[in-house]
Amino acid sequence: MAGNPLTDPNWAADVTDSIVNTVDKVRDRTTKPLVIMARGLVFGLLASFLGILIVGLLIVGLTRAMISLIEWPLDHDSAVWVSYLVIGGILCAIGAWFMARRRSEESV
Repeated sequence: MAGNPLTDPNWAADVTDSIVNTVDKVRDRTTKPLVIMARGLVFGLLASFLGILIVGLLIVGLTRAMISLIEWPLDHDSAVWVSYLVIGGILCAIGAWFMARRRSEESV
């Protein structure tokens, strides 16, 4: 506890320490959770955008690889529509699988 500043040589340091401790406690209880939440939101959005970008680029790369592979027995135009048909079929099957696994609103 702070004493008389005229008789206590450590009075200034003690008062400064108590003020710093009080400010640190207030900051830890108010702004620290907000900073953690904001960081989580920013990094989560960044990760989701990068994930969507990577999935898109993988689909494009898979389509281009399939076109190159199918061009060997077919001409370019036929290889393009066959690759689109195969990739579209795979994506539709994945979508149907996710739709079958979803929960209905009545069970929630």
